Amino acid sequence: MVDLADKTPVHQVVIIGGGFGGLYAAKSMAKANLQITLIDKRNFHLFQPLLYQVATGALSPADISSPLRSVLSKSKNTKVLLGEVNDIDTNAQKVMVGEEAVPYDTLIVATGAKHSYFGKDNWEEFAPGLKTVEDAIEMRRRIFMAFEAAENESDPVKRQALLTFVIVGGGPTGVELAGAIAELATKTLKEDFRNIDTSETRVLLLEGLDRVLPPFAPELSHTAAASLKALGVDVQTKTLVTHIENDIVTIKQGDEVKEIAAKTVLWAAGVKASPMGKVLTDKTGVERDRAGRVIVEPDLSIKGFPNIFVVGDLANFAHQNDKPLPGVAPVAMQEGEYVAKLIQKRLKGEILPQFEYVDRGSLAMIGQHAAVVDLGFLKLRGFFAWFFWLFVHIYFLIEFDNKLVVMIQWLWSYFTRNRGARLITGKDIVKPVPVESNGHYQPQKTRQPLNV
Repeated sequence: MVDLADKTPVHQVVIIGGGFGGLYAAKSMAKANLQITLIDKRNFHLFQPLLYQVATGALSPADISSPLRSVLSKSKNTKVLLGEVNDIDTNAQKVMVGEEAVPYDTLIVATGAKHSYFGKDNWEEFAPGLKTVEDAIEMRRRIFMAFEAAENESDPVKRQALLTFVIVGGGPTGVELAGAIAELATKTLKEDFRNIDTSETRVLLLEGLDRVLPPFAPELSHTAAASLKALGVDVQTKTLVTHIENDIVTIKQGDEVKEIAAKTVLWAAGVKASPMGKVLTDKTGVERDRAGRVIVEPDLSIKGFPNIFVVGDLANFAHQNDKPLPGVAPVAMQEGEYVAKLIQKRLKGEILPQFEYVDRGSLAMIGQHAAVVDLGFLKLRGFFAWFFWLFVHIYFLIEFDNKLVVMIQWLWSYFTRNRGARLITGKDIVKPVPVESNGHYQPQKTRQPLNV
């Protein structure tokens, strides 16, 4: 007697994006009878909540990055494909990675978001955002080059502009950046330079609303502002940026217009969805919001396409509390896990209630022993909030070696006030010294400022 094996094809799940949403979906299906393909243009998962620490020299990029193949090496039903999806064929159920077509039965799109300049995209040249490793490295270069250039600048007006840092946006990223730069100037670097006093650094945090950390409880926003001011940060709320160019930031406060001379401007004010949102609209007709996020159904699928799901920052899920969920890591994690569970339930002929986000709280670090934590039922500030922030971020790092390295780095920084990743990288860091035709160095009468 011939034992006929089950010839039913294995269900093909394709995940676009290896961020929190995509990775948590893949990990949640690791033991399922599915064939999973995770596609990303990067070969690593990036722990974005700690990017600001790379930008300020506290951590190295590798400390908060995990190779996708390593993370998923024990998921034998999962294949990682390095590439960028440029098209989706919803009729043939295939995604295009260059010239290669990857078939799917179920598609999960988790391509995230990037920073938005609210229609002023030319500002990106003058005010980099913070979404990728490259963003963090560029931001780090600008921050530390500003101090180096100030050391070589004799003009006090130009020197003050070099020592002025403007952060646009008072959300968690802006608050954490402002606090880190202030601590860098007043504590870490104070003994490192000879011609400048780094404690004279001016850090301005600009927020358009009436308080920083708008999603937090008002009392925690006020605590955060007070902690920033204690570090020397100039917090300016109800302030709109109207122009950025030639090291000048133009702001509007009510009817008053001011100009701020600052060599380093950092952007933390807004995000917009990845271009994959437009691809989905073109192929499925799905609606998007003003930020380019895809309007999803209660189960995170696209209307009319129950086998296509959108999770994370690309999704506009407004079926809970009548407003879209925030673009934060916990939302993406829970959405990825939910879709993974839903797919497995469907294949068994079972159903699952609509997605419901469980808000476990919000956190923001201001400086050493200074943080705010809003858990809803409990609000923490000061040392206990700071310790809780450290614990949570170490816990959610993907790999054990990342947890260990970051914990050691933080312990070292705590006792020494040192930031060991203060590297300035990139081409043309310093201007070449003029050389005479005879091969000897040509002395300069005046010191030239470094080009930042």
